Amino acid sequence: MKSIFFTVTNSLIYDQRMIRICNTMQENGYNVTLIGTAHFGSKPLTKQKFTQKRLFCIFKKGFLFYAEYNFRLFIYLLFRKSTIICCIDLDTMLPVWLIGKLSNRILVYDAHEYFTQQKEIVSRPFIYRFWYWIERNFMPSFTHGYTVSQSIADEFKNLYGLDYSVIRNIPFTEEILLSKNRTANNRILLYQGAVNEARGLEYLIPAMKHINATLHIYGTGNFISQTEALIKVNHLEHKIILKGNVLPSALKNITKEAYIGVNLVENTGKNQYYSLANKFFDYIHAGIPQISMDFPEYRKINNEFEIATLLKELHEHSIVEAINELLLNESKYNLLQLNCRIAAQQLNWQNEEKKLIQFYKNIE
Repeated sequence: MKSIFFTVTNSLIYDQRMIRICNTMQENGYNVTLIGTAHFGSKPLTKQKFTQKRLFCIFKKGFLFYAEYNFRLFIYLLFRKSTIICCIDLDTMLPVWLIGKLSNRILVYDAHEYFTQQKEIVSRPFIYRFWYWIERNFMPSFTHGYTVSQSIADEFKNLYGLDYSVIRNIPFTEEILLSKNRTANNRILLYQGAVNEARGLEYLIPAMKHINATLHIYGTGNFISQTEALIKVNHLEHKIILKGNVLPSALKNITKEAYIGVNLVENTGKNQYYSLANKFFDYIHAGIPQISMDFPEYRKINNEFEIATLLKELHEHSIVEAINELLLNESKYNLLQLNCRIAAQQLNWQNEEKKLIQFYKNIE
């Protein structure tokens, strides 16, 4: 049986995209191992069909974490056999590249992000230069790869001549059953996913002063302390609730109970502008209208299905206006809700995984 190692820098538990990918490949004749990290106090892994391996790291973030994990990952891969190794994003590319030089294995790059174009990287010159050096010097060696949007794939083609496939992170389709808790009198706005820079939270939080609803934020990230401070300084503890991380299975049911989904992105760095966030599809499959950005990938899908209100600019007043319209305009809300059902029948993992399976068949 052909084997695939997938390498990530997270603790595996909450990574919905990798869980979908690994399950698909395991079910289609591959022996799959997903490799991630563990720290003191890490939560236990949830059981999966594929093998999960966490490498224990003393450091949790910053340069020392990446150096430690990349060293441990290199040693682990060096003494294990596999047919294919797929690195997820640039932060695991170097050890995978080195293993490729030392052994006859097929290397694959899965770009969940346009890594060097994230705001937290492009806004820090030293960090940007380091990761751009990794991208420029090692990414061209990964001739087999895929990413999350056509816009990012086009960028890789223009810069490095790489013909990458597009595998979007879309949930499995199932019947959209509207929650009885989702009513005009019980209106929850939902933000799910990484609480990171450039996700519009510094605009969304003060906007809540002018919105008659409650905002629930599920997730954590590098902007969580600033988010807590913004809630406090705006005296919005009664309207904005930080829920932290929850398991993907629980989050799916939580999303179905929300009234409106929020997917805000700053236009800072091409990663944000060309994004196609996981939550965009999660909201569609939960049957909830959403507020998203008028960026190329979102616009393309919304032009076809009309499932969202798109913001041309990210400001407090534009957020207030868009959300309040959906809260007050019942006919528009119902139309977007109906269109979510239609879109979910086409935009689903049952269709998307066919491209993934074919990709791996083509590179054998």
